[in-house]
Amino acid sequence: MEGEEDYSAANAGASATYPVQCSSLRKNGFVMLKARPCKIMEMSTSKTGKHGHAKVHLVGLDIFPNKKYEDLCPSTHNIDVPNVNRCDFQLIDISDDGFVTLMNDKGDTRDDLRIPEGELGTKIKDEFGKKDITVI
Repeated sequence: MEGEEDYSAANAGASATYPVQCSSLRKNGFVMLKARPCKIMEMSTSKTGKHGHAKVHLVGLDIFPNKKYEDLCPSTHNIDVPNVNRCDFQLIDISDDGFVTLMNDKGDTRDDLRIPEGELGTKIKDEFGKKDITVI
């Protein structure tokens, strides 16, 4: 009918990030630095200056390529924190075209990921078959 709402393609509205006050962040927590999800490695707070707020200096490592990022944020302002889920998988197989077969603790498998390139991928291929490998 004309004028009716179409809800057939609705989603839960879950966000990849949520805001947190900068002063409540802690070392080894997670934060978005330069629009990248990072694990906080160092943080320090400067005293309130002549022109306002205390500042929090954040140093983090990107959770994917381990690249270092830094940022400065007023302690009373909000900063985005990524929703991070950690899943452990056992490596079951590596195909000829570089895709891996992984199994979680419930027995569910996935085979849509490629083995990483470079030194890490070479190490995984060398160790596969010699011992159990857990992928995080």
